[in-house]
Amino acid sequence: MVKFSKQFEGQLVPEWKDAFVDYCQLKKDLKKIHLLNTNINNNNTTTSKHQNTSLSNTLFTSIRKFSPFGHQHREHDLIHVHKKLASSASKGDMYETELLEQFADTDAAKEFFARLDLQLNKVNQFFRTKEKEFMERGESLRKQMDILIQLKTAFKLQRGKGASAVDSKEDASISCSFSSEDDSVKDKTEHEQELQDISTEDLEKNEVPHSEGSVSGELGKSMRTKSEDIGKLRTMSSRSFSCQGKNLKINIPLTTPSRTFSAISYLVWEDLVNQSSKKCSAEGSKLHINKKKLHHADKMIRGAFVELYKGLGYLKTYRNLNMLAFIKILKKFDKVTGKQVLPIYLKVVESSYFNSSDKVMNLADEVEELFIKHFAEEDRRKAMKYLKPTQCKESHSVTFFIGLFTGCFIALFAGYVIMAHIMGFYRRQPKSVYMETAYPVLSMFSLLFLHFFLYGCNIFAWRKARINYSFIFELSPTKELKYRDVFLICTTSLTVVVGVMFVHLSLLTKGYSHNQVQAIPGLLLLMFLLLLVCPFNIIYQSSRFRLLRVIRNIILSPLYKVVMLDFFMADQLCSQVPMLRNLEYVACYYITGSYKTQDYDYCMRVKNYRDLAYAVSFLPYYWRAMQCARRWFDEGQTSHLVNLGKYVSAMLAAGAKVAYEKERNIGWLCLLVIMSTFATVYQLYWDFVKDWGLLQMNSKNPLLRNELMLRRKIIYYISMGLNFILRLAWLQTVLHSSFGHVDYRVTGLFLAALEVIRRGLWNFYRLENEHLNNAGKFRAVKTVPLPFHEVDDED
Repeated sequence: MVKFSKQFEGQLVPEWKDAFVDYCQLKKDLKKIHLLNTNINNNNTTTSKHQNTSLSNTLFTSIRKFSPFGHQHREHDLIHVHKKLASSASKGDMYETELLEQFADTDAAKEFFARLDLQLNKVNQFFRTKEKEFMERGESLRKQMDILIQLKTAFKLQRGKGASAVDSKEDASISCSFSSEDDSVKDKTEHEQELQDISTEDLEKNEVPHSEGSVSGELGKSMRTKSEDIGKLRTMSSRSFSCQGKNLKINIPLTTPSRTFSAISYLVWEDLVNQSSKKCSAEGSKLHINKKKLHHADKMIRGAFVELYKGLGYLKTYRNLNMLAFIKILKKFDKVTGKQVLPIYLKVVESSYFNSSDKVMNLADEVEELFIKHFAEEDRRKAMKYLKPTQCKESHSVTFFIGLFTGCFIALFAGYVIMAHIMGFYRRQPKSVYMETAYPVLSMFSLLFLHFFLYGCNIFAWRKARINYSFIFELSPTKELKYRDVFLICTTSLTVVVGVMFVHLSLLTKGYSHNQVQAIPGLLLLMFLLLLVCPFNIIYQSSRFRLLRVIRNIILSPLYKVVMLDFFMADQLCSQVPMLRNLEYVACYYITGSYKTQDYDYCMRVKNYRDLAYAVSFLPYYWRAMQCARRWFDEGQTSHLVNLGKYVSAMLAAGAKVAYEKERNIGWLCLLVIMSTFATVYQLYWDFVKDWGLLQMNSKNPLLRNELMLRRKIIYYISMGLNFILRLAWLQTVLHSSFGHVDYRVTGLFLAALEVIRRGLWNFYRLENEHLNNAGKFRAVKTVPLPFHEVDDED
């Protein structure tokens, strides 16, 4: 049977952990009382006087116990819980327990009840705060729903009236006049806060969106005009209009390239006609709310309802678990002390605010009704798929196939290594066709699936440490990959890759020429690419498409709003530069048809392809730098510009390395050492201080932070040391180290694998720090931006 403490830890909301009852500490206090009672009882048995007293007390207690009024009298004599009014209404009532009867150890009992009162007051205050927050969200969503219903009704009426006059090629729309376009600092600040997406960028430590006023104050009067232009572009998705007798403001976040370009073009046009536009009356302009805008607003409100319902569910869990924790700990107290405190204190707990308030239940029922009516076409089962998505059960067959393919991979890999060693492919040779053509394919897949395997290890470690990675990455609970799924994909893919390469090597050993079998590695790569873009619902379709969307967002990073998953994936690509260079070379080798003539030097001789190979080394850092620039643009925080500098330094170091490989002289070597040293120090500082949140001087854990998810501190120190050592892998370029007579490509693969391992280590602590930031601010659900905002006539 699982202990309650384990169940309690496993079922609580991770981000609200500090707000739950500190059950473990209360158990420690009970253990103190138990030890003191044991010592006192042992001392009492040494004298007959104490024995007689104990016997008389026992008889008296038994008589009182069976007396019809004894139990009631005992309850009133044990403790009395005082209810005090708090200084502020937000804190609610406060409880304080007074001991009316002497316990075996009064001081320990007083300490226990003082802590118990503290936990009860904490739970009530947190519940009241969260309840108020969710009630405000609910009221706001009711207003949003009313506006959406009115606009939909007006849209249908106007489309019905003008159906004959509207061109079939054009979308029907509602024409609403602009009421005002006040670009005051206050409006822009409020709008920026409303548009904050609940991505993990908004969840980073100390990230609070700056207002336009603070930005202009920092830049000075000379840059004030430029700051206002940037502020206008950031809020360009907000338009004020009048419809159905109300002045409204519709917010469309600039999350896609089309909206970004539209905002930029609007800003340019506004600058061109700024003088004339001031003379025009606001009633002269029209805003067309078409079907697409209504659909987008409908989707935003639906997402807000889902998040609100999820938060209400968390609050119900919070109530039930805390109530159960109070019952369990009071039962243990009665068992340890032999007193009957549970009935007395439990009445107070049951009547306290967190257990007696029914606002959460009523609001949850109302959300269900509204969602079923407006978003599920009166179909409750359909609505529950959104509101209460069920997670897929893990199958034992997945574990079986993981073991099966792991065994197959080990056997095939052992055979491949033995055969390659016999053929002498991995030894240093002037020109080796196999190492120049087939080995890059194997190296590329090895690095890719090693990274994927480490991601599965990260998921396993995050789950064990109770890090809510699904919330941080905004993954759907019904479609996210579990660590078993990742391991299955990894082992299956590696088995296929090594199997094909084993067959390819076997054909070469049997006397087949390179011309006859050279297409096999290229076909293997083509097969995986086709599988990645396969449109059919097979082999984790939702995860494949999400990966493609993330890659698209990375490539077009200045144009898309950056979320946690995007820049996390871009950081992974920064550790996969060797894999990307191998991919570029293999694609060039097969697309240009060089494999037919065995001209593997063609892609390195032609200037265009050679320049492309160099550009690939810069692309991941460039994408990541553009993401930092976009985040600075959206949020206005200078920390993003400092982070951008880190990737610029990495690009300069990569450029120095490429130049040194091209022209090996002392000048380029000195520049390489200087740039790489600067970039390494920059990256190490950012890893330890910003990404991991370590090296806090005033922390109770030396050189770490106050809150740690892992119990053993030595793990953090070892990880910091490994990260420092693996960051120095660039020294191999200077030292030209090698492993005996092994080919330099094998050495390069080994060093690239070390960088991938470092990234896997970095991933765990990066999300641990992100999770602690969320827990510190008790953020467990998204704050979805809402489309409509009512504007006063004065505004």
